[in-house]
Amino acid sequence: MAWMSTGSTNAALIKNLTSNGLIKSERVRNAMLAVDRAHYAPATPYHDSPQTIGFGATISAPHMHASAAESLLPYLRPDARVLDIGSGSGYLTAVLANLVGPSGTVVGVDHIQGLVDLAHKNMSKGKEGREMLEAGKVRFVKADGRLGLDGGEGGWDAIHVGAAAKEAHEVLVEQLRAPGRLFIPVGEGMQYIWVIDKKEDGSVVREKSFGVMYVPLTDAPKD
Repeated sequence: MAWMSTGSTNAALIKNLTSNGLIKSERVRNAMLAVDRAHYAPATPYHDSPQTIGFGATISAPHMHASAAESLLPYLRPDARVLDIGSGSGYLTAVLANLVGPSGTVVGVDHIQGLVDLAHKNMSKGKEGREMLEAGKVRFVKADGRLGLDGGEGGWDAIHVGAAAKEAHEVLVEQLRAPGRLFIPVGEGMQYIWVIDKKEDGSVVREKSFGVMYVPLTDAPKD
C-alpha cells in the first residue's frame, strides 16, 4: 500500500497514508500535517519513497516515518524526552516534536556536521519550528548515535533509530526510561525493525517486526 500513498501536496500525502492504513491515529496524522515535508526533502517531497539529502544520506519514505511514529506513540506523552538517532534532514525529529508538544524535548543526533546544520536550517523554515529551536524543545547535535546520548533525568522515553544497526545496541536499551521504547532497524543484508520495550520493572521485551531496507548506521565519512 505504501507505493499508492504519493500525493501532490503534503495534505494529499497524509490523506493517502491514512486511507491506506499506514497512519492509524489522529495524533500522528495531525503531527505529520503540521510538518511540510517540502522543507526536508525538496526534490519530490510528497512521493512515498526514500530520497537522497546529500552527504551520502537519505530521508526515509513517509510510510516508514508514519510506522515509527505510530509505534512510539504510547511513549510520546506531552512531557516525553525523545532521541532521534540518524536525524538526517530533521523531518521525523520535527514530527516527534509535534507529538510531544511544548512540554516535551526531542534531540536529533547525526554523525555528520553537515546534516546537523541542514536539519537545523530546515526546521527553521517554519515559525513553529523556529520557536521550538529557540525554546530548546528541539536541538540537533553531532554524535555517534550507536552510543546514544546522555538523556539526563533517567534517560529517554522513546528512541528512534533511522539507519540500520548491525545489532540492537545495548547502550540504547540502557538509556531508556522504564517504561520506554526503542524502534530500530537491525541487520546487514536482510534488515528488520525491532521494537524493544523496557517495562516499568526494568525487564526488557524484544519484538522482531517487519522487513525493511535502510542505509547502514556507520562511522562518519573521513575527510
